[in-house]
Amino acid sequence: MNILNVRRGQFVYYQNQLHKVYSVNPFFRKSVHLIRLADLEQQIVTAREITLYRPKHLDSFRFNYQRYTLHKDVRAKIGDYIIIINPKPDSIDHHHLHAIETVSSIEANGVISNKSNGIRHTEYWVMVPGLEEGATIIDRAQPDGDEPIEQEEMQEHEPIPVYIPKIGDVFQKNNSDPAIQAMVVAIKGETVYLGGDIEVHIDKLTKSDVWSLRTHVHL
Repeated sequence: MNILNVRRGQFVYYQNQLHKVYSVNPFFRKSVHLIRLADLEQQIVTAREITLYRPKHLDSFRFNYQRYTLHKDVRAKIGDYIIIINPKPDSIDHHHLHAIETVSSIEANGVISNKSNGIRHTEYWVMVPGLEEGATIIDRAQPDGDEPIEQEEMQEHEPIPVYIPKIGDVFQKNNSDPAIQAMVVAIKGETVYLGGDIEVHIDKLTKSDVWSLRTHVHL
């Protein structure tokens, strides 16, 4: 790609794997900051090394070790991931193309995200968990032709690697309305201390559906 055509939020392929552009700094030789969607690993590359991809309805990909399918006709629920497809932010909102946010509350005309953005229902698609019928897997630009189709289905049932919480991680409590987010401020043994005087056993954060990791704040 030409550096002039690279924009924050674009889906691109780098080394055959699906990434999202995190930022662009044209003043550096390696000017494009990428995040690999499958595991959120970061890369800094040149524009010529990436290929643009425009996500479509029923595209399926792994995000943070879990598979999702984009669906334009599903209405979001609290706790859902959504991807911004048609951004039209108001002056107080800051969402952008292909931003992935979590729904914290529902309103008549749209949703409020975990980043306090008001997003109209016409602006987003829902990331439906799992592989939907008729979906197109887009994790790789060129799938391995020697890999049997059943291999992808088998991977759906493999255990997700256990994540060890770190100070600076932001977790969301999904069974509250609106959803609560808190940052890990200390860890002692198997007890994790989050902002707001919340104490949680480490298993509650990593082995249940109540809490989910959202981001990491560099302290």
